[in-house]
Amino acid sequence: MNWDKDAVFKALGDSTRRLMLDELSERNELTLYELTVRLIMKHELSISRQAIAKHLAVLEDAGLVISKRKGKFRVVIFNNEPLKNLLNGWID
Repeated sequence: MNWDKDAVFKALGDSTRRLMLDELSERNELTLYELTVRLIMKHELSISRQAIAKHLAVLEDAGLVISKRKGKFRVVIFNNEPLKNLLNGWID
């Protein structure tokens, strides 16, 4: 798959989204609630679930996260393939 490099860089340009990816890479498959709690407690962010959902939409548009339904919860999964794709273009 060929990801939009500009979308990936835009997604990575925001510090909150980078923290979200850090949390997802550390503990994959977080619900929106779990991700919100981790960001608030661990990083002392003052952020709502709605704001996180907007950030997740940007990350999902860039292909950096995938969301799936598991039962009644939406689970967010980190997808590092777009990052690998970027690096492979520069480092071979």
